[in-house]
Amino acid sequence: MTLTVIQQRKVEENMGLVHQVIKDKVHGYNQWGFYTYDDLFQIGCVGLCKAAATDKGGTFSTYAYRLIWHEICDALIQSTKRYSDEITADVTPYKKVETENGEFLSGLRIDLFQALSSARREAPPSTAKGIDAMVMMSQGYTSSEIGERMGASAKLVCAWMSKARKFLKERPETEAIAVYRS
Repeated sequence: MTLTVIQQRKVEENMGLVHQVIKDKVHGYNQWGFYTYDDLFQIGCVGLCKAAATDKGGTFSTYAYRLIWHEICDALIQSTKRYSDEITADVTPYKKVETENGEFLSGLRIDLFQALSSARREAPPSTAKGIDAMVMMSQGYTSSEIGERMGASAKLVCAWMSKARKFLKERPETEAIAVYRS
């Protein structure tokens, strides 16, 4: 949007309106995690520019106040909807599977667990150890800790995982896992 010199001056003279709208209308903005004050201020400035570009006379501050508030509202509604959609997608299990160690998996983790289990059965012994090591690393263990548990050095564990990654890259059902980096 290109503003004329007069419209730009109007925006500069009314920048305080953006702060006033945030102060009056947005409560607890720092608790939501969606936007910081600076983000809201920038969004409000877009509303202020729109007000300057479309002003047809009258009391500019009243008109601009409403457009600033509408711009901020639209952004907050959109971010709330996006956050809600992400939460819904994250917590939608379609079935549960119990692993050998009693852990319950659901959704995508089931698919990955089943793909890894299938690949492990078909892998050579050192590659199977690498797959096991990758699983342990995804649970937060370091190469040294995995080595201690498997009776090997950390360097050997890394070599096993490297073989496992190459092996998994050749399997379409484990393509998402193959890009895992130690």
